[in-house]
Amino acid sequence: MPNRTKPLAIALMGPTAAGKTDLAIGLSQHLPLDIISVDSALVYRGMDIGTAKPSAAELAQAPHQLIDIRDPAEPYNAADFCRDARRAIQTSLDAGRTPLLVGGTMLYFKALLEGLSKMPASDPLVRAAIEAEAAELGWPALHHQLAAVDSDTAARLHPNHSARIGRALEVYRLSGHPMSHWQASSEPGLSTELHWVQLAVAPQERSVLHSRIERRFDQMLQQGFIDEVQRLYERGDLHPDLPAIRAVGYRQAWQFLEGRISRDEMRLQGIAATRQLAKRQLTWLRGWHALSWVYTQADDGRLLDKDEILQLALNCVTRVTI
Repeated sequence: MPNRTKPLAIALMGPTAAGKTDLAIGLSQHLPLDIISVDSALVYRGMDIGTAKPSAAELAQAPHQLIDIRDPAEPYNAADFCRDARRAIQTSLDAGRTPLLVGGTMLYFKALLEGLSKMPASDPLVRAAIEAEAAELGWPALHHQLAAVDSDTAARLHPNHSARIGRALEVYRLSGHPMSHWQASSEPGLSTELHWVQLAVAPQERSVLHSRIERRFDQMLQQGFIDEVQRLYERGDLHPDLPAIRAVGYRQAWQFLEGRISRDEMRLQGIAATRQLAKRQLTWLRGWHALSWVYTQADDGRLLDKDEILQLALNCVTRVTI
């Protein structure tokens, strides 16, 4: 039986384009919830179309915490998120409501629930040296370097996952200890402090998700995504190494504006990168503990409507909390 002496919190996860925002808003219309975003791109102001940020009408109907809290020039990381999320969760609980954390940044979920290690802070000089090596040798070569000093972390990373390879090498060069060492000595997270209901929303067939991703990317282009990135590009203080500009879709649009790729190449590469992101998210979720899946397809392959998906999620919440 669940431990009813602990406050309730709900985590709603899933791959990009799976329908998390619609489901979160639906849940908030039936339960006393406060929505807290768990998304490393939604924190940035002026990045609305390419992040599929909830619309003004949706936010008026169901306010989201931790959206539009950073300028794109200001990096935001897991430690920042844990600090802000803990504060938002406590505010919700103090008001007698239930925090609903929704998003697809699995690293943020992991840090919040399992704890965040006290790894050394980023050093611009060390990071610059690593990026210079990558420019000369390529990220797969640096992934090979990482495997020699931190095989556990390297095994979890794709050879072209530049941001995380760079950070892992930076941690090792600064401290002499691999990232896996610091993660093993992390402080406790919120997994035992709250009674968590953990949901994952996704279609059962990968092809359905791929179609949704392509359709959504094309809709973003029609809505003015390139104009949005153009405004960021013209500011003059942003560059492609910032976490905001490395976000899926924005990186490819930035390269198009630089004249490095054509518009057609930008579209195809943006869709491909989004599908790779979804694949990584699903890999995380398959290894997640105590997760209830909310599938957006019936057993016969039929796509469920919003009300049917909402009812499945409500059933999961009821089943876990009674």
